[in-house]
Amino acid sequence: MDYLKHAILSMLILTTFSISAIAQQNLSEAFQSSYDSESAGNLNTAIESLTAVYMSDSYELNLRLGWLYYQKGEMDQSMVYYRLAVKLKPYAIEPKLGLVYPYSAMAMWDDVIDLYKKILETDPQNSLVNYRLGLIYYNRGQYENADSYIEKTVNLYPFDYDSLLLFAWNKLMMQRTREAKVLFEKVLLANPGDESALNGLSLIQ
Repeated sequence: MDYLKHAILSMLILTTFSISAIAQQNLSEAFQSSYDSESAGNLNTAIESLTAVYMSDSYELNLRLGWLYYQKGEMDQSMVYYRLAVKLKPYAIEPKLGLVYPYSAMAMWDDVIDLYKKILETDPQNSLVNYRLGLIYYNRGQYENADSYIEKTVNLYPFDYDSLLLFAWNKLMMQRTREAKVLFEKVLLANPGDESALNGLSLIQ
């Protein structure tokens, strides 16, 4: 009797393993087909390859579908899948950065700001997010709000052209001309002859 139970248990384990292996193979093939179709510019086919094996609890499928629908220009659908990916991996940065794409395309800037701040709760030193937050506040004319985010980026990457230039202009808009001058001069070391930096300096001198 014990031998029979053991044999049945072994058979069940092997069957489960076989089903799992087949499912993994199907999923891998679906992703490969999706990548190939996207490369060929066939977004509908790329999406269909994944919806044929779709599982709502799959982080990877939701993330990929969020990207494909964004590429297709269907922002509402993109947001649906990206939000599902965020829900499945609430501490992950990747799906939040993905969700920024449709939010930005729809000019949902307050939602973008909220997402960026959630990312910084997990990763306060994220230079990309700090820079983008600073840029959003700068474009809104909220220079005091922008300053700390840009400063963090410059502290992390002291010779980064984009960060230095934004920091310089932000300081100038805050009428902190001495700091702005130093920063514009650093920009000219990173990119000699930079027109924007020279324009900024001309407003100070």
